[in-house]
Amino acid sequence: MEQERYNQLKLGERGAIISIITYIFLSLLKLTIGYSTDSEALQADGLNNTTDIIASIAVLIGLKVSQRPPDEDHPYGHWKAETVASMVASFIMMAVGIQVLYDAVSLVFSGKEDPPDMIAAWTGIFSAFVMYIVYRYNKNLANKINSQSVMAAAKDNLSDALVSIGTVVGIIGSQFQLPWLDPVTAVVVGLIICKTAWEIFRDASHYLTDGFDENLIASYEASINSVSGVKGVKNIKARSYGNNNVVDAVILVSSQLGIEEAHNISTQVEKVLMTEYEVYDVHVHVEPY
Repeated sequence: MEQERYNQLKLGERGAIISIITYIFLSLLKLTIGYSTDSEALQADGLNNTTDIIASIAVLIGLKVSQRPPDEDHPYGHWKAETVASMVASFIMMAVGIQVLYDAVSLVFSGKEDPPDMIAAWTGIFSAFVMYIVYRYNKNLANKINSQSVMAAAKDNLSDALVSIGTVVGIIGSQFQLPWLDPVTAVVVGLIICKTAWEIFRDASHYLTDGFDENLIASYEASINSVSGVKGVKNIKARSYGNNNVVDAVILVSSQLGIEEAHNISTQVEKVLMTEYEVYDVHVHVEPY
């Protein structure tokens, strides 16, 4: 199973690399067109993509570090490096989001007289289409390999597609004697960047502080209780190491059972959780009922 996990991380690198290449291309395109057409919204969108380049590189580094085997300093392996990478990405995105907001709000109050050229809108439409395709690819990949960081990248991809659509709306609207709509759209772009950064930070910090889905723990407990010979579950805990869930359970069995029979029941509990939920490791302690 461990080799399979490493193979999944290698596959996850592909999604990060595709995102990096796409963001480099789109950021250069948007910034070039944005400055040449004087579109504040498209410039903000382009800056958003430059942060995505750094964030995707952070995810790629995290995926590579996660593949390192356990050592003296990390007896459980380096799986959490992937989650740390997601948190670093959120910090970068938040910093740029705040900068975009500051610049855009300043322009809203200073006023803008001329609307940008319509080529800026066509650039936004093209970018939204490309990012949606990348989003679908990374989302399917994240579900396939159960990767938190790749799913975070996919959410960022979708956010970027929506940002580009909003950019188009602002640029087109500014053509109808509403030049202020372009910088206002840039404000919305900045807010979306900050919102996405917060969501990624929230999820990453939840995992790093050993937060776990209560509903999933309840499902684990129900499956354990369904194992023949289990009289009850005295205690159950779970935590995540990157994409790998680890479960600690204290089960109750008949006090009349011998050591070997009780051990066989605990082994069956381990098999059930690993088979039904793909739990990476299960520690079962047996107590008499």
